[in-house]
Amino acid sequence: MTKQEALDRRYLRMARIWAENSYCVRRQVGAIIVKDSMIISDGFNGTPSGFENVCEDESNHTKPYVLHAEANAITKVARSNNSSEGATLYVTASPCIECAKLIIQAGISRVVYGELYRLSDGIDLLNRAGIETELIDNF
Repeated sequence: MTKQEALDRRYLRMARIWAENSYCVRRQVGAIIVKDSMIISDGFNGTPSGFENVCEDESNHTKPYVLHAEANAITKVARSNNSSEGATLYVTASPCIECAKLIIQAGISRVVYGELYRLSDGIDLLNRAGIETELIDNF
């Protein structure tokens, strides 16, 4: 195993631990943005700041305003003095198409994910944009 592969697995494990902060019942997702060997942002799926920490409605459907882990990490770095240009995003599940658009616009150059989301259109869009994507399972 190369040094990069070892780091990728380590950061994915950190993203999985960060996912434990999510109050979502159906699925907990974590994300970490790394640049120059430093974690510059993190996120997990959940409701916007100031909202109750309940992600699902009475029918167990995800509420439409729940933010994905990637969106939380990207908006968090946007409020900081850091730049995500050229960074790597580690996320426990592959990004949806909406998050893929944010990833492209944030200048993130690489996405490492731990499992495939039910739809692959996010990964397809990232690849079309020239962003390196890599699935690492069993991390």
